Amino acid sequence: MTKKTAPLMKTIGLKKYFNVENGWKKLKSTVKAVDNVNFSIFPGETLGLVGESGCGKSTVGRLLLRLLEPTEGEIYYQGRNIVELPAGEMRKLRKHMQIVFHDPYTSLNPRMTVGNIIAEPLKIFGYGGASDIRERVMDLLSLVGLGSNHYDRYPHEFSGGQRQRAGIARALALHPKLVICDEPVSALDVSIQPQIINLLKELQGKLSLTYVFIARGLNVVKHMSDRVGVMYLGKMMELAGGEKLYASPLHPYTRALLSAIPVPNPKYKKSRIILEGEIPSPINPPVGCRFHTRCPERMERCSIDEPEFREVETGHWVACHLLEE
Repeated sequence: MTKKTAPLMKTIGLKKYFNVENGWKKLKSTVKAVDNVNFSIFPGETLGLVGESGCGKSTVGRLLLRLLEPTEGEIYYQGRNIVELPAGEMRKLRKHMQIVFHDPYTSLNPRMTVGNIIAEPLKIFGYGGASDIRERVMDLLSLVGLGSNHYDRYPHEFSGGQRQRAGIARALALHPKLVICDEPVSALDVSIQPQIINLLKELQGKLSLTYVFIARGLNVVKHMSDRVGVMYLGKMMELAGGEKLYASPLHPYTRALLSAIPVPNPKYKKSRIILEGEIPSPINPPVGCRFHTRCPERMERCSIDEPEFREVETGHWVACHLLEE
């Protein structure tokens, strides 16, 4: 894959603010869930988005599909700003952009058989007659490692891994180009997670899919992503190629996340970077760099000026004052 090709999707100044009421006095506040995020997604690649809970990565995934409406900013899909598209035009695009949800236990309708769940998008978009739809569903079940005997079963009859396979089949039903994988393995048993990750990689090769793979830890996306973006409190802290990011991370937050990845060797003593304090509230984020209240390398400037998210090396973007010195 070469970055000389035009991006499949691109965000410019993407923001999502939620208005909330605090306490019995009902004081209105604003949660800055996503605040001025910029990145591109190229055809055929996997872009990983990582960060601690509440950093805004799942919100970004939903914004890309317009499951949430952005407060501000632009989202381009194949050169079209989808934020400006009317509902009818956006609906036509939905078949090209799908999502695999985080929790396979709540994302499948318990009153529908798995066959009907997978067939539902095909019926909505008028795929064909009943026999055509059933044949397509059978093909999808086989594609994700399930059998024809699973067609008439209900979700409660499946294991967590099998449910997620069904969720993946549903996402692939309409031949999408882009699939948002919103923490697709975090709710699964550790022994099942590699199977689902390998399945997603296999399907990407077969179907020429483009993924946005959202996860909490860098260890999950390590073998999955071509590029990785690290988010913190609604902001993108660092974005680089996967190998580059793991070999030479530039942002202190990225280095702390990498140091937390466990090593399967009890004799190896890893140097762990311990971050002090709690994550600040997105209702009242710190002035300057969002990370400076927990950063072990903070300077006085970090609490005053917000660092620019800029390209410090080819393809390597960072928002940190340390790289400006």
